[in-house]
Amino acid sequence: MADLTVSLSILVGIVVLSEFARRTALYLFPNREWIIYMLEFISTFQLCACTHELKLLAELGGLDPQIGLTLTFIISVVHGFSFRGAICNPTGALELLCRGTLPWGCALARVSSQLTAAVVSRWVMPVAWALALSDLHHRHSLTGFRCSSSPVNAPVLQAAAVELSCAFVMHTAVNNTEKLEEKYRVPAVAALITTLVYAGGRLTGAVFNPALAFSIQFPCPGNTFTEYSFVYWMGPVLGMTASLLLSDKLIPAISGKSTIPQHLNSNGLKKKKMK
Repeated sequence: MADLTVSLSILVGIVVLSEFARRTALYLFPNREWIIYMLEFISTFQLCACTHELKLLAELGGLDPQIGLTLTFIISVVHGFSFRGAICNPTGALELLCRGTLPWGCALARVSSQLTAAVVSRWVMPVAWALALSDLHHRHSLTGFRCSSSPVNAPVLQAAAVELSCAFVMHTAVNNTEKLEEKYRVPAVAALITTLVYAGGRLTGAVFNPALAFSIQFPCPGNTFTEYSFVYWMGPVLGMTASLLLSDKLIPAISGKSTIPQHLNSNGLKKKKMK
């Protein structure tokens, strides 16, 4: 219980500091086109850092699966309400690029911000764990803050199929919940994320986010960089592509109606003033 309390405090601290950074950036640099890239970096860092702590709780802390899924849902809701237009997923940026709502330069800058944040979170979390605020963190320090085994618990093709399926379901669901009010959409998406983690977590961790996977899964032993890239990068990209073909090609061909969102500007931001 003491380990859980400390980890929850760290999660709250990450979110609070990230929100402070976002509000400070918006206050100091209002109406700047490039502010979204700063928000992308801060929010992706928040996502990766929180997931590092949750993963540690689950793998080394022996966290009860039901509590782990509950925390996954809660933190996903918090992320959804706090990201302020940030995508935090390279496949999301690629989807907007394919739809023509995000120029090449903006998409590249977003993905670069996401991957940079993923690397930074990988460096920062061991610094926090080195403080040994709990027995869990102390035990983790004895391993050099390294993973003990590969997160891929299935043949590579099967693991890639899991990540592909998760990404397909997620992108399809998000595309079909755009018209919902935020107060309903965010919990619905968080519930879906939790369900996918429950369904595929034991095989791959059910990450379906290349930047997040690069931060939390790639440092682990047991598989090569190429294998991890195939599972955690190629899988989600193919899942997003399949979802895109379904929603933008197949369904319009059958119904005669376009499903491409019309409420995004060239930066992929909703057309409303950010507060």
